[in-house]
Amino acid sequence: MNKNFNMALYRLEKAKEDLKASEIMYRENLLKAANNRAYYSILHAIKAVLALERVDFKRHKDVIGYFNKTYVKTEIFPKMLGRKIGLASTTREDSDYDYDFVANEEDTKNQINTAKELIDLVEKYLNSKKE
Repeated sequence: MNKNFNMALYRLEKAKEDLKASEIMYRENLLKAANNRAYYSILHAIKAVLALERVDFKRHKDVIGYFNKTYVKTEIFPKMLGRKIGLASTTREDSDYDYDFVANEEDTKNQINTAKELIDLVEKYLNSKKE
């Protein structure tokens, strides 16, 4: 396997770890923290895909923007996923920076489900790219 593919697998593992942490926090009713970890799970899964191209960005919005333009708009990944990722980003920002924001179980569960869905799709995508 080449170096890019190994980096993609490493990032996918980080995504899975963050998802697991998010699920634990959700069960403990730590909803804001669960939103944060679910978002980072999504971000690391996206970065796993970008690793195959050797593309990376420092800012989250640039990572998401490139992924949406290159992979969602072209329907390599489902268009609905782009909307879910945008919502996940907003939820994470509210959870982390809006002190008046009250996280609820349903939104947090949706955040976790988006992370799960994306991880599954990224895993399939990476498997299709194995050399």
